[in-house]
Amino acid sequence: MIVRTVLLLSLAAFGLMLLADLLLKLGLPSLPELVTQISIITLLSAFLLLVATGLIIIGRRIIMAWKVYFSASQRLQRRLWFNQAKQDRLVRLLHFRRLQIKYFTKIKTKQLLSDNDQQQLQLISKKIAKDLSRLKKQLPKATYVLLKQEYRQCLALRDLQALLSLQQKIDDCELS
Repeated sequence: MIVRTVLLLSLAAFGLMLLADLLLKLGLPSLPELVTQISIITLLSAFLLLVATGLIIIGRRIIMAWKVYFSASQRLQRRLWFNQAKQDRLVRLLHFRRLQIKYFTKIKTKQLLSDNDQQQLQLISKKIAKDLSRLKKQLPKATYVLLKQEYRQCLALRDLQALLSLQQKIDDCELS
């Protein structure tokens, strides 16, 4: 409806301009100026009507958007989205915390195993040293030197299995 009015006003303004041009050619002195001013005012009013209508429509849309945004259903929807995002964040955080706990548990387990191996190494080393010093006079010198060298090599390598096999050899030498 408003667009039709704007078009009609624009057509009327152009018609009045043509009339002013025709009156100017006919030689009427003041009438063309008056018709030109009326046509300019008509064209300007059509343009202002179009702009005002556009501003009113934009204003209504903004007000409707605000009403929708601040409506109870939209507030609940945003709250739901917020809670879902928070829950997703907590699930991801839980996952990474579990990974972190597994990682630190693994490191602690390795550390404890390493400490335990170190203690076992020291205990076996002391027992072997004690057995070797006790058997020094009972064993032939070559066997004793060989066992002592093997003992030093095992200690240098920190090889628990080699120390256990050396302990077994010493026990076998002791029995024979």
